[in-house]
Amino acid sequence: MKKKFLFNFGFLNQKSFKPISKILLSSLIVFSFFYIVPIVITYSEYKSNEYENNSKAVLAYTLNNDGKNIIDDDKVLNESDLLRDIFSLNEIETDTVRLNASTIKQLFEDTDYSLSDVREKKLVKPVALTLLPAEIKMIENTKQRKDFFIQIVLPLILQENNNIKLDRKRLFSIINKSNNTDLEKKWLEKKYKQYGVQSKDLSTLKIRMDEIPVSLAIAQAAKETGWGTSRFAQEGNALFGQWTWSGEGLKPKDAEKSQGHKVMKFKVLQASVRAYQRNLNTHSSYKNLRKARAELRDKGKPLDSLVLVKFLNEYAEIGEKYVEVLTQIIQQNNLKDFDDAKLLPSSIKLESLI
Repeated sequence: MKKKFLFNFGFLNQKSFKPISKILLSSLIVFSFFYIVPIVITYSEYKSNEYENNSKAVLAYTLNNDGKNIIDDDKVLNESDLLRDIFSLNEIETDTVRLNASTIKQLFEDTDYSLSDVREKKLVKPVALTLLPAEIKMIENTKQRKDFFIQIVLPLILQENNNIKLDRKRLFSIINKSNNTDLEKKWLEKKYKQYGVQSKDLSTLKIRMDEIPVSLAIAQAAKETGWGTSRFAQEGNALFGQWTWSGEGLKPKDAEKSQGHKVMKFKVLQASVRAYQRNLNTHSSYKNLRKARAELRDKGKPLDSLVLVKFLNEYAEIGEKYVEVLTQIIQQNNLKDFDDAKLLPSSIKLESLI
């Protein structure tokens, strides 16, 4: 067709054709530029945002944006209210000591704390460490390193779940009463703020104020820290890879200069666990996880990590692959053995050992 076109208009191949051809060519270039460039820009923006994930970033609310509020589920949430109790953990535990791996292992032996016993008896010694040992990276035996990591984080996860259990017990007591005391009303106000329930709806609070299965929390901590060996875990007690845009964090080494996010830093491991649970219990990315958890509760079924893990595809940029990895970690390491474990109460004897 092109040859035919040129042949039919061959009589224009004179000197007069040169200025006309230049005008036509210039017009074509200008038209193409203004037609194609917007499409290219739109496509590039789409590709750059296609896998963008902000779910890890939300937990640094107050640190992220100088105290500004954020929008969640079309409602403005007060960031400082959401994280006040997490920051308080950092303030209380100021005198922290990093024990080496051999000292921690001896502590576990002295308190008869072993995972084999936990799997059998479902009882966990309340050995609450504040920092991970640097030597965990040097444990060459993979199983020993994994077990050691689980022993460290298990009591911390159970402690936070216990805190939520107590809160849920008090919440149900309030719900079942026709009249509430002023003290109960103040407590409710505090929890509404803590869980970002702007509507002050009791049913919403009940859904948000709930536990995270132990096996799921261990699996995520293992994945995010490489079983306690990552720089973020070692230097910042960051067990779950949450992001911040303030100075209170660790900059990823491979991050581009244009990316301002850092991995949120905690003074103690317990604060990291609490922040993780608050993230899953308040962020809009995990609304379906909370819904599935509530359905399990309504049916009288246990909180199954292999059911709930399916709703964590937005936790990491790899999406469904992340769900597959967590599922594999849970199954290969028999982590569901710890879901019904109980944390023993602290004792004077145990505290003296710590």
